Amino acid sequence: MANGHLSRRAVLGGAVGGVGLAALPAFAQDGTTEFTQPASASVRRNISSFRMLRWEDYFDSTRNGLILADTTSRALHYWSEDQSIYRLYPTSVPLTEELTRRGLTSVVQKVVNPPWRPTPSMKKRNPDWPDVVEGGAPDNPLGSRALYLGWTYFRIHGTYDTRKIGRKSSNGCIGLYNENIEELFDMAKIGTQVRLI
Repeated sequence: MANGHLSRRAVLGGAVGGVGLAALPAFAQDGTTEFTQPASASVRRNISSFRMLRWEDYFDSTRNGLILADTTSRALHYWSEDQSIYRLYPTSVPLTEELTRRGLTSVVQKVVNPPWRPTPSMKKRNPDWPDVVEGGAPDNPLGSRALYLGWTYFRIHGTYDTRKIGRKSSNGCIGLYNENIEELFDMAKIGTQVRLI
């Protein structure tokens, strides 16, 4: 190139580089949970608005560990019983206020690859939905793990549809990325205290 002529290698390299640069936006979005258009005008991501909370403001003790699901900031906080472990995870939350349950409960069952069955009210609204989706299926709304709560039909669970995290997108449950629910599943136990706010 010192003599002012372009080599074949330089031309090909420049062409490949130009194509690569033109494709960057597509690659940057591939495999992410970002959208160019919102799914709905009423559905908004809120994944970056976590707020730090103190367990003392919501529980009397850390007996059996604590899970605090904050539907406002769409985040789940976990504290171990001895307070040596604290985790903060982004979540999905219920679509509407009518689907949201708040208060104190506990983990009553832990299930790996849980099967999903629509509740009677879901089935009434969506009669074409299947009666059951087997655990481990990629279209299973409960993902790879589920913590069943003391309230009928309410769960903290994973999801294979990562677009839901950070959104109002559930029928009442709290959803986490599968890798996050798997970590939480290993730390939580039957009797872990749970509060939804």
